[in-house]
Amino acid sequence: MKLPLPLLLLATAAVLASCSRRESAAPAPTPEVATVTVVEQPIELTTELPGRTSPYRIAEIRPQVSGLIQKRLFTEGADVAAGQPLYQIDPAPFQAALDNAQAALARAEANLPAARARAERFKQALADKAVSQQDFDDASAALKQAQADIQYYTAMVASARINLGYALIVSPIAGRIGKSAVTDGAIVTAYQPVPLTTIQQLDPIYVDVPQSTTELLKLQRRLQAGQLSRDSTNGNAVELILADGTKYPLPGTLQFRDVSVDPTTASVILRMVFPNPDGVLLPGMFVRAVVKEGVNERAILIPQQTVSRDPKGNPLALLVDADGKVQQRKLTLERAIGDRWLVTSGLAPGDHLIAEGMQKVRPGAAVKEVPFDREHKPDPGTATRIAARKTD
Repeated sequence: MKLPLPLLLLATAAVLASCSRRESAAPAPTPEVATVTVVEQPIELTTELPGRTSPYRIAEIRPQVSGLIQKRLFTEGADVAAGQPLYQIDPAPFQAALDNAQAALARAEANLPAARARAERFKQALADKAVSQQDFDDASAALKQAQADIQYYTAMVASARINLGYALIVSPIAGRIGKSAVTDGAIVTAYQPVPLTTIQQLDPIYVDVPQSTTELLKLQRRLQAGQLSRDSTNGNAVELILADGTKYPLPGTLQFRDVSVDPTTASVILRMVFPNPDGVLLPGMFVRAVVKEGVNERAILIPQQTVSRDPKGNPLALLVDADGKVQQRKLTLERAIGDRWLVTSGLAPGDHLIAEGMQKVRPGAAVKEVPFDREHKPDPGTATRIAARKTD
């Protein structure tokens, strides 16, 4: 069947136009991705551990003698000095006991010269056989008894004087005193179970934080393997974050790690000491201590946005190889430091890590690299050793 001439001309024109469009279609552009170059750098690793403050020293004030409280000599909640009077117990009975002991001592001392002279006379008379041996022995025994009486009453005087001193209760330490459990006129007994008041030394102050044995063992293994090194100059320096999130301005010192593990929590206690001149830290406050673990001399830190996850939650990253093609790597992440991840395996210095444009590419695709806007730099104040390879 032959087509009419007009239809044949239209069909030919359509075929020619289609071929022209195919010939003029440009190839798809190569996608652009922003990359950062992986570098190594030394970084100081720290751990935040929750804990509570406790007083540096604490003294529960109890009377050492029984009696009547005549006067309370301090202001509740005030700072007291070591040796400052706190309570006055009625001293009259103790003064009387001291006077009685002193009188008895004077009587014993008065008898001593006569007993000594009698013993000397009987000793000479015994040599002349003017007295019997029994008389001399009695005189010698009387002298020794007089000497013993003096020693006894001397001790009685000292004891009475000590009890009289105990009638004035003084502070054994410097610190802040709490409320008083008794008032004027109260009867107290020696070494009673209920303290009269409590004094706590708050400058310096302790901070006790628990650390799990699992984390402690990991830290020890990293140190033994050489992955971390101790800072010999300030390795025991610690910082403190208060309950409201603010940083405590004064640094502290890690004093010791307890040698016993709490079986209920599987943790050991780390005790730190912090200066507290302004009394900001009070006993029982919740705080977070920043403890230095060590220095990782060859740490690799990457922006968190460069890491994605597979359906199982494993961390992945996309890289651009030397041929300009995308590769996928599985990573091992240790922890987050600010807005970056600390990588322990999966990357090497010099790798080009895709930071932007990951949604447009797939492994094996050719891409064009452009610099990432935010430079991949270490933390301010931290020295960096770059070990990146040169690329064409």
